[in-house]
Amino acid sequence: MTAMQSCGPAAAAATAPAGPRQALSGGAWRMLAAMVLSGTIGLVVVESGLPPPLVVLARCVLGALGLGAWVWWRRQWVAVGRGDALWIAAGGLALVFNWVALFSAYRYTSIAVATVVYHVQPLMLLAVAAWQGEPVQARKLPWLLLALLGVALASGAVTADGMAAGSWTGALLALLAAALYTVTTVATRRVAHIPPAQVAMLQMALGGGVLALAAAPMLLAGSEQGALQLSARVGALMLVLGLVHTAFMYTLMYAAYQRLAAPAIAALSFVYPAVALAVDLLWFGHVPTPAQWLGMGGIVVAVLVHRLGR
Repeated sequence: MTAMQSCGPAAAAATAPAGPRQALSGGAWRMLAAMVLSGTIGLVVVESGLPPPLVVLARCVLGALGLGAWVWWRRQWVAVGRGDALWIAAGGLALVFNWVALFSAYRYTSIAVATVVYHVQPLMLLAVAAWQGEPVQARKLPWLLLALLGVALASGAVTADGMAAGSWTGALLALLAAALYTVTTVATRRVAHIPPAQVAMLQMALGGGVLALAAAPMLLAGSEQGALQLSARVGALMLVLGLVHTAFMYTLMYAAYQRLAAPAIAALSFVYPAVALAVDLLWFGHVPTPAQWLGMGGIVVAVLVHRLGR
């Protein structure tokens, strides 16, 4: 496919489908670890109590600093051409506003429902892959559909009464976030020859700069009115979000993107909603229904079948 192909032998090797052992030591375990961390982001965001743009801005600043320190320590910086810069900028803008949309969705609906809707993103990724010519094995599609049905059942979004009316605003924001994140994934795979930590750092720096300009009036107004309640606990949560859930997690995730094909990324992405749903159930005290247990079981089966199939 044109938008996800790389521009040289090294990059082509990085994005080529891996064999079982290569995937385990390369892309697969990185993707799994990143998705486990992703599953706890909603908890940190909700517990902070801060406006979504401020949370995202803090995440961009701390994440870019942490990734910059990693790039400097490992001496991974490489020159960025004009074409690469355009892809990085597009991915950065999509990434940052994807976060704003998703974190805003948590205010209108539960973390579980927002996570379910957000995870139409792997199917969007597969649609883009097929549209641009990347081979997608037909036998994998039923398992992806099973995983999507699983997250829907596990979240409680699919019930006899349907989704609550108050959830639609949150669902639409999560859907917007999914579309934006698809753009980020495509753009990141386009610059596979650049170290993943450098890509993530530049995306957060560029996207965060644009967000700072866009959100400055709102943040200044909130500060003057005393609406922003900052504390040591909130500061600690922001450090965790910026350094662990951003700098460390995106290094893992972008390295996985550069090693796995689109179908593998799509299937392993469902570990994220499984963890998010578990956090939602355990932390907020939601008692799982039989349908929720069935949904989580479907997620595990779909991911394991895909993994063993490789």
